Amino acid sequence: MRKTILLCVMFLGFLAFAQQEQPVLGGDKDVHGCKGSAGYTYSQIKNDCVRVFEQKIKLKEVTSDKSYTSMTAVIFSKDMKKAEVFIPYENAKSIILVREGKSKKWKSGSYIKEAYVLVPFKKKGYQLKKDNVVIYQ
Repeated sequence: MRKTILLCVMFLGFLAFAQQEQPVLGGDKDVHGCKGSAGYTYSQIKNDCVRVFEQKIKLKEVTSDKSYTSMTAVIFSKDMKKAEVFIPYENAKSIILVREGKSKKWKSGSYIKEAYVLVPFKKKGYQLKKDNVVIYQ
């Protein structure tokens, strides 16, 4: 009888421990409420959670020394004065570029050490330059 009770207690303890170790799906919300496990990240321009891979304007990495290429996405403000670029592998989730006057270039501010510039490319495309080197188009 004691062995049966001991086995039951051990089994129930194992079940309780196993349930605690499983991660909760969607339990990884960031400070803005975006679920990273579902592919969402926060957009400063849209002031909402977005999926970068679902955005209309996508740019592919130009050169890569890796065995794969990455992509980035661009979101424009309604007045086209600001562009938000989601650059993988950088410290920030996104960078805001600003267009001044009637210029056709969106530039990063002095708050980051690298100089990013987004310019129109061909008919409907864009190029993203980092320190005057094209990194995405």
